[in-house]
Amino acid sequence: MTNTQVTLVQIDNYGPWTVTPEPRREADLQTLQSRLYADLSQFVGARDGYVFFTRFDNMIAVTNGLDLDDHRLLQESIGNRYPVTLSLGVATGRTPAQALEDATAVVQDAGSAQDEGRREILEGRTIDPVHRTDDDVQIAHFDVVDATGEYTDRLNAFDSFIEIEQGYAALMRYMRRDHDSLSFFVGGDNIIATCPALDRDDYADAIAHVSEQVDVALRVGAGRAATAQAAGMDAKHALERCRADGTLVDLAWW
Repeated sequence: MTNTQVTLVQIDNYGPWTVTPEPRREADLQTLQSRLYADLSQFVGARDGYVFFTRFDNMIAVTNGLDLDDHRLLQESIGNRYPVTLSLGVATGRTPAQALEDATAVVQDAGSAQDEGRREILEGRTIDPVHRTDDDVQIAHFDVVDATGEYTDRLNAFDSFIEIEQGYAALMRYMRRDHDSLSFFVGGDNIIATCPALDRDDYADAIAHVSEQVDVALRVGAGRAATAQAAGMDAKHALERCRADGTLVDLAWW
């Protein structure tokens, strides 16, 4: 049984800030967003978590192993170095989607994302060390079978991107709807999903669904551990076995 800790990261009053006192250059906004994501990823990654950029003004992190003091330090560090601040909602759940729902409610209850009076909210709960287990986090790492041969070396870069994004969209919707999982595109042809306690058949069904819906072939390796980083590394090794063996699903604990 999994017990995923999820943190919603939301930039405070970001929309109004981008047009005050007048619209800011898009290149500057894109630079700020990418640097902020990189700093968040480094901070959380150094503590064995994962951060996913989603819409950049809202990011989602799997933060098993981080306590509220870690979250406060993150807010302080960003507040000292950026012209924007962060609000954080933290929650735990048997499924990642439920944890995110609860984390989101914490931030929304404190005020709108465009409320200039809402600043650096930090609310929610983390998993006490005594209650942590080696099965708390399940991470699945998907990629496209022969993406280079099928897309990169055959189509132009934009059409390749469209094909791979269609596979991501189909997988993301299916995993959210059927398994309360949260799936994230992480570049190239790679998708990382944080999942509840799924088995081999669950992953095989997800792959079959994407193939039927958008004709994109996927494979997946999955791992589980006390933290996202450890589970993710097990998933990466499992995915490498898929590539070597020509299989579509490999579970690190199987």
